[in-house]
Amino acid sequence: GDILDDYLRTDGVWILTRNKQFYKTNNEKECADKCEAERNFTCRAFLFTRKKLQCLTLTENAKMAVTFSSMDTVLYEKRIYLMECKRGIGTDYRGTEAKTQRGIPCQKWAEKIPHKPNYTPEKYPSAGLEENYCRNPDADESGPWCYTTDPAVRFDYCAIPECEDQVTHTGEGECMQCNGEDYHGEVSRTESGLECQSWDAQEPHMHGFILKHYPEKDLKMNFCRNPDGELRPWCFTTNPNKRWEYCNIPRCTTPPPVSGLDSQCLSGKGEDYRGRIATTESGNDCQHWNTQFPHKHGWIPNRYPCKGLEENYCRNPNGEKKPWCYTTSSSIRWEYCTIPPCDRTEQWIAGMNNVPLQVPLTEECYQGKGQSYRGTTSVTASGKKCQAWSSMFPHSHIKTPDRFPDADLRDNYCRNPDGDSSPWCFTTDPNTIWEYCDLKRCDDHTQE
Repeated sequence: GDILDDYLRTDGVWILTRNKQFYKTNNEKECADKCEAERNFTCRAFLFTRKKLQCLTLTENAKMAVTFSSMDTVLYEKRIYLMECKRGIGTDYRGTEAKTQRGIPCQKWAEKIPHKPNYTPEKYPSAGLEENYCRNPDADESGPWCYTTDPAVRFDYCAIPECEDQVTHTGEGECMQCNGEDYHGEVSRTESGLECQSWDAQEPHMHGFILKHYPEKDLKMNFCRNPDGELRPWCFTTNPNKRWEYCNIPRCTTPPPVSGLDSQCLSGKGEDYRGRIATTESGNDCQHWNTQFPHKHGWIPNRYPCKGLEENYCRNPNGEKKPWCYTTSSSIRWEYCTIPPCDRTEQWIAGMNNVPLQVPLTEECYQGKGQSYRGTTSVTASGKKCQAWSSMFPHSHIKTPDRFPDADLRDNYCRNPDGDSSPWCFTTDPNTIWEYCDLKRCDDHTQE
């Protein structure tokens, strides 16, 4: 597997940490190799800056240190150090529980008072004997333990929950079809073992997923849900340093029920459209969904098995106003498609040969700093969807249409209301406040 599969990725985050090492690397995988080979300290995470190609290996992760926003940075945390549950007898447990099952604080592994230890960091360097955290260096069948700070009790076991217990297969609701949009189970811990924040709470994380705004999404208690079309169910966590995380919901073994809504025409937003139109409204051919050229993207067919991402057909996997596709033109990332409406399909087809299609081409470049840009691009340079300017979710801001009446802050189109270096937008990713847009200057014809 990919070395990065062992890490949890968070965009736009920086960590303040004491122990770190700087390296020059070309990509994230090379940086992960540096973390694995780190000998100056235990490497729990690394930071990679995309512009400078700088790699920082870190001894602390977001659970242990202060974090703040940093636009160009990607944080990768080793999953094993985020797990607060044990697999099997817990020899690989690297969580931060530091008291016994009876509540007695643990003695530090490197100290000799009140108990002289047989297991020390020097003797067992790969056993994770840090601080006074519960560990299982001798593969004890009863699980992680520690020496205690009570002179009368040499050692005791720790109450570490089983990872397997976090997903209870007690009914059909405990597995998910598709991407879990209809999951109604009761799993309430994330994949690294963090407890979920209740949907009706705004502590420790403020958010806009409120039951009255999403009545059909079943946002009950603190159960994992997928209200926004993510890869799988997720939740906000009760850890102030980790805003949200995916949950470990198994995929159902039975195939999803056939909806019978494989429409060949446009009804509503066209999310059920499964026709074979593969050109955009301005006549560009669509890029195949299973390719990453000329445009890199995240809508990979096997990740979204129920979205109908076949061939290069126009689809609407993300709730846009109508079906769309990435184009085969390197200068136009994506465009909407013209799909015949269901209520007048025959008239529409009959008239197509007589009425010329007159759709203005989207502005895909900007002059100067882009303050005059009035195109309809609504995707950032890294492929994130833009937040609507009139919306306060997921990011609250003051760049509103009424405060900047001359900036044309319509819908979620990229704009430059504040004289920045190029058009930008707030993103729909809760972890990334804003980014510059996927646009180039009109007088710049160079291709990356």
